[in-house]
Amino acid sequence: MSEQPTIGDTLEGAVDRYPDRDAIVYPRKDQRWTYADFDERVNRLANALLEAGIEKGDRVATVLYNGSEMALTVYACSKIGAVFTPLNFRLPAGEIEYIVNDAEAEMILFESATQEAVEGARPNLESVAEYVFIDDDREAVPNYANGFYGLLESGSADRPAGSVMEDDVYAFIYTSGTTGRPKGVVHEHRDMVEHNLLNIVELNLTRDDVGLSVMPLYHCAELHCSLFSRIHRGAANVIHHEFDPNAALEAIEDHGVTVLFAAPTAWNALSRSAAESDVDVSSLRIGLYGAAPMPEQVLENCMEHLCEDYVQAYGMTEIGPAGVFQSPDDQLPKQGCAGLPALNHRLRVVEPDADPDQAVDEGEIGEILIAGPCTMREYWNRPEATTRSLRDADGTTWYYTGDLGYRDDDGYLFVVDRKDDMIVSGGENIYPTEIEDVLFAHDAVAEAAVVGEPDEEWGELVVAYVVADDDITAADLDSFTLESDQLADFKRPRKYYFVDDLPKNPSGKIQKFKLREGETDIELEAETVPS
Repeated sequence: MSEQPTIGDTLEGAVDRYPDRDAIVYPRKDQRWTYADFDERVNRLANALLEAGIEKGDRVATVLYNGSEMALTVYACSKIGAVFTPLNFRLPAGEIEYIVNDAEAEMILFESATQEAVEGARPNLESVAEYVFIDDDREAVPNYANGFYGLLESGSADRPAGSVMEDDVYAFIYTSGTTGRPKGVVHEHRDMVEHNLLNIVELNLTRDDVGLSVMPLYHCAELHCSLFSRIHRGAANVIHHEFDPNAALEAIEDHGVTVLFAAPTAWNALSRSAAESDVDVSSLRIGLYGAAPMPEQVLENCMEHLCEDYVQAYGMTEIGPAGVFQSPDDQLPKQGCAGLPALNHRLRVVEPDADPDQAVDEGEIGEILIAGPCTMREYWNRPEATTRSLRDADGTTWYYTGDLGYRDDDGYLFVVDRKDDMIVSGGENIYPTEIEDVLFAHDAVAEAAVVGEPDEEWGELVVAYVVADDDITAADLDSFTLESDQLADFKRPRKYYFVDDLPKNPSGKIQKFKLREGETDIELEAETVPS
């Protein structure tokens, strides 16, 4: 064990305390492992990786949906100092090729559902020496790959040899690409151990908790805020292959789930399903959410149909991801805010791109800066991006989030919008989030995204992409915004695009750059309203 614990050490600590308590429950493959069982399998996989030629510092990529295999892989990598590199399972071949080559990964784990994309990328993957197929317990292994469970059985159950230290790299977590090409965020072991403690405190996790993972484990929100923290604490972890609201509700009843993380859009689906279901969800004691504030109506529905207490985590991959928390007591009194700085974290709001000491006045909008022990080391192979995002002042390293916000007179942070998403129309700065909040309050609107569209007269025109009931019209929504006392007339949308869904990244954030650049699957026709 290193002087300070590593991710592998957090698992072994849980094994020492609770060897016979449930660690992993994966209903899809009828797997239920105690902490002792799980740790033995982690050791076997770690030793098998070493036998396959994976060394400390080598990148191990995954293109996997949720599963016990993902959990085994991340902890096996952590025990030998390999660098875990999870990819979005929805990526096409070209994007897999880009990330795997950028990371220079030595190994890729994939499954039947991602096999076609991996095979499409394979001819152009320059560094990959080993392919591992995780469905060898049910399907034939491709001739170019090894089977995961065969590999697992071949490894020794002894703790793997070698030394992993707190400042060794734990992972490359690639950003979700809300603004363009993904960048590899380099996190160290100590970052994640610190981050675990934040979540344990904020959620008041105990060994008796049962968590349910339904959001993607390749994304740091589910992996770092949920799975890692619960294993560190010795709680149980039920894993679902992918999100299905009805299956999630049934799992809450079947397994006595007490803790659940989901994006607001998923909480919305859960609350709607729960309202029409007789499933017993009384075991659920707290819900965690992030990616965006919970719309007030969704929060009320969740409180009515799921559980009463919720915690919001605000942040991004680069800081862990959680650096600001909104507690259960603040959900209604401070609805719409992001919360207060996490333990051992500091927060500043400055003039956009200005030095950290150029703070704006209380209540004024500026760029949000965060400093804390869970911040990334760097962007992999991106020194210029690293220099732009991490800046030192008075011995403190500040991360420039690219988000705009303000702090109220109680010190609570309110996130207004992405710096890149601000609309300038007729010389006025317009923040899409406040418009989206008004639209979302309409009963017929399920989702809304507001962007600026180039316009010769106004510079940019405010337009809205809306997922709504079939019978709603642009005129209806225009009337609704005009009647609202929450929105100035000049801010209301002048065009509406009605769509079936909105492009999102894995954490549930809407990818507005795709809307601005017209990267949609169908030809859209705008419904305009009077200026």
